[in-house]
Amino acid sequence: MSNNPLRLGTRRSKLAMAQSGQVANAVSQVTGRPVELVEITTYGDTSREHLAQIGGTGVFVTALRDALLRGEVDFAVHSLKDLPTAQPEDLVLAAVPVREDPRDVIVARDALKFTDLPRGARIGTGSPRRASQLNAYARSHGLDIETVPIRGNVDTRIGFVHKGELDAVVLAAAGLNRIGRSDEVTDFLSVDMVLPAPGQGALAIECAAGQADLIAALTVLDDPLTRAAVTAERSLLAALEAGCSAPVGALADHLADGQIVKEMRLRGVVGTTDGTTLVQLSTTGPVPETHDQALALGRELATEMLAQGAAGLMGERAH
Repeated sequence: MSNNPLRLGTRRSKLAMAQSGQVANAVSQVTGRPVELVEITTYGDTSREHLAQIGGTGVFVTALRDALLRGEVDFAVHSLKDLPTAQPEDLVLAAVPVREDPRDVIVARDALKFTDLPRGARIGTGSPRRASQLNAYARSHGLDIETVPIRGNVDTRIGFVHKGELDAVVLAAAGLNRIGRSDEVTDFLSVDMVLPAPGQGALAIECAAGQADLIAALTVLDDPLTRAAVTAERSLLAALEAGCSAPVGALADHLADGQIVKEMRLRGVVGTTDGTTLVQLSTTGPVPETHDQALALGRELATEMLAQGAAGLMGERAH
């Protein structure tokens, strides 16, 4: 491999730049080559519509992938939860690094925990998945909340709370950790309460399929357990035929005996946005050793969820 700088395509948002910067440092260490960030504006960054309206899936990804295919950048870093579940044949997920905290968190006024929010509390989220599960939890625990659709970057969302327009907003722990703002979290939402988006907290490092040397170098950053987990989660999402704006939560975690990981548990949920109906199931089995085994785990759980009525809760099914 030459010593020319590698070009890393990234979205321009503060979060994207932070996570791409972290990957750039890691790639530079394993390849011995400098890495420069190439900022690319995506449709999802410029559109003012709610994600559910613009289709959700792929709106942050397409421009980066186009730049890869045109050879304008050598590799790209995505938030894995933003990736469409179908992988293009001419692009390769070269690495899925160790996952950050997959949980959702709230940033609330007066440092309140979720269960301490006042009656009628207004909670901002742009995610039907979060709204669905928070509303279901509130209903089953006698809490009175209102979920309010919002958009914008982390500063904008937290600003709604600081300005008193909302009592709380829901964000991903991983994003706040990556931009050094985890101290603003007032409560971590247990995955038993809110299952994260499939792939949440994980990054995807993608490059063109023809870049054999680069793919080989990037493989060093791959974490097999994280890859197996997110593959199972995304397989569940694909089998439910849902885009990333659908109200689907999924998490595969590892059940360890001491230091040895013995099994993988996959949990999935789909529900109506108002939280009146949820289908929530889980399955546990051996840790998948191949890509196909991880895919099968997700498909099997999706089949059970569909049998219990999940399809009717999806709203717009992705095409």
